[in-house]
Amino acid sequence: MSTSRCNILAAGSAGSTAFETSSRSAHAGSNSDHETDVAELIQRSADSNAALMRGDIDTYRTLISYTDDFTLMSPFGGTPSRGSEYTPERIEAMGRFFKNGIFKQEVVQSYASADMVVLAIIERQNVEVRGLPAQEWPLRVTLVYRREESEWRLAHRHADPLVRGISLEQAAALARGDT
Repeated sequence: MSTSRCNILAAGSAGSTAFETSSRSAHAGSNSDHETDVAELIQRSADSNAALMRGDIDTYRTLISYTDDFTLMSPFGGTPSRGSEYTPERIEAMGRFFKNGIFKQEVVQSYASADMVVLAIIERQNVEVRGLPAQEWPLRVTLVYRREESEWRLAHRHADPLVRGISLEQAAALARGDT
């Protein structure tokens, strides 16, 4: 496995999407093929999540497709959800959950092989969520994309709101289920 230095700075459509990468990227096999795949998935992630934060579920769904065994570990905790739970009604509800958002992402690390790409990302969004006033919602996110035939599909997303960090005592209280 070789390692290459990746420095990318790009902005997306209408100023609502931006991503920065200043990280070490690990790749197995041909670096140029994997670097192209990684760059495309970074952009697709930024564009799809920017659309979702605006409440534009149609654009989100055109950019992201889930594997049949997709898992989501939500930033709100609880039991992970599975791809089979994402009915058309639930997907439409996802689009109504977010409104008027602005999205940016920072890629911390990427890993790539012939059939899998993992992105470790800090997402920074300012968005109205489920009727709450707009606020900052920074998240630490891990995305796992898997190639199925010629298509890259999202197999796993894990997000948590611990960008700013918490104390050991706060973590212990969360682990105990204290509010």
